[in-house]
Amino acid sequence: MKAILLLEDGTVFEGISFGAKGQKCGEVVFNTSMTGYQEILTDPSYNEQIITMTYPLIGNYGTNKTDWESKKVFASGFIVKENCLYPSNWRNKNSLSDYLKANNVIGLEGIDTRKLVKHIRTEGAMRGIISSTDSSISNLKKKLEGYPGLVGRDIVKDVTVKKPYFWDKPVIDVLNANEQMPEKKYKVVVFDFGIKQNILRLLCSNGCDVTVVPAGTTAKEVLTQKPNGVFLSNGPGDPAPVNYATETVKSLLGKVPIFGICLGHQILSLALGGKTYKLKFGHRGANHPVKNLLTGAVEITSQNHGFCVDMDSLKNKDIELTHLNLNDNTIEGIRCKKLAAFSVQYHPEASPGPHDSSYLFETFIELMEK
Repeated sequence: MKAILLLEDGTVFEGISFGAKGQKCGEVVFNTSMTGYQEILTDPSYNEQIITMTYPLIGNYGTNKTDWESKKVFASGFIVKENCLYPSNWRNKNSLSDYLKANNVIGLEGIDTRKLVKHIRTEGAMRGIISSTDSSISNLKKKLEGYPGLVGRDIVKDVTVKKPYFWDKPVIDVLNANEQMPEKKYKVVVFDFGIKQNILRLLCSNGCDVTVVPAGTTAKEVLTQKPNGVFLSNGPGDPAPVNYATETVKSLLGKVPIFGICLGHQILSLALGGKTYKLKFGHRGANHPVKNLLTGAVEITSQNHGFCVDMDSLKNKDIELTHLNLNDNTIEGIRCKKLAAFSVQYHPEASPGPHDSSYLFETFIELMEK
């Protein structure tokens, strides 16, 4: 079966369909990870995005019931050079194709992914439509013209939890299924802007009593719970329209320690008076070098964001730049010296990716202790 990707600038890529059948619009982006496709697909930060994997062979270890990062697959489409039909791994339950089909995600393989990625790098991430049911370019163009894209839209409301819940599952050693449940010393309220479950696992593994709340939860509702700390999660899209969360964080600053990741970093920065802007093609992958300016160490990090904080817009002298992206010198982390708040643009919880930055969860614990 044939499948087509049409970009908003008229560029067409034609290949083979796998996974579910249908058509879907989204922002076309690329991810440079070699593995971790199941975690990527279930990351809510990829809501309304069509993901292109740069590594040529994807699906060789199949899928399983453990490597979920949320309740469902949020990606609008999945593009690979070659889809592995016969996966081999002791944890495998289903092939990637069957997994996409079961989760109603359209797959496209057999195109020159190098050409597509080079085009995105040159022209920037753009709107696109992936289809395995309609090969008419004119029909697809009309549908794509009606898709508004991500800028200026609040799509956090589409992924956030509807009501609060408690989380009590720590990180599990997959080799022996051991769970280490430490004593819970710190009560943490977690804002779900599109959270990955490994963040919750790591908070729990560091002795946190975790309550997850919807993105629209007010500062008053949070403070009523008398938490030791507040966590701001990752999430999809443009941070600027999520102004209700920004106002909440403004009201929480100075009253409780705050730790933010990805979209949470951007929302904290907006609450501190900063501004954000859209990157040309964003940072997505598990191999991005970031320099810790406080220690001089270089961390290899997992990333997934299309927007960035403008450091020049943060005029407050209390705000310090802590981490810098070594590929393009964009902001990767800040801290407030007096307000007990810090954040990073990348993903220290990994899943997928290296664990170089897991110390940041310990930093959060130390901040609550103080």
